[in-house]
Amino acid sequence: MNFEIVLALLAVGLVAGMLGGLVGIGGGIVIVPALVYFMGYSQKMAQGTSLGILLLPVGILAVWQYHKAGELNMQAVWLVAAGFVVGGFLGSRIALSLPQDTVKKIFAAVLILTAFKMLFLDKKIKETAARNTAPVEAIEKKV
Repeated sequence: MNFEIVLALLAVGLVAGMLGGLVGIGGGIVIVPALVYFMGYSQKMAQGTSLGILLLPVGILAVWQYHKAGELNMQAVWLVAAGFVVGGFLGSRIALSLPQDTVKKIFAAVLILTAFKMLFLDKKIKETAARNTAPVEAIEKKV
């Protein structure tokens, strides 16, 4: 790996880390497109590399900051992590069995749907979150 590639990969990690710490995004939204379009990785290679990054404790300092501020729900972390393990296994099996172009189109569709929901359905999301917050707070007080 030459120096320029090392710098480019460090820059991808820096941007993804900053956005991850700032707004909770990184892997799929930043790292995968950056590896595909700036580094020339295949879609599957970019997704695999992004998942490899997630398996390492790269976000530990950001998590610690949220924990210190009381903005971390450890029960949710473990539950989502357990689902992520199973879902990651199943999703990777499916992705690796599909043609490259199909995987890229699925990825793009997910990004478009996510952007649409965030842009146009925000009011419904806020209302649902407000309704769902009370039970979570009650559970946390019991623990």
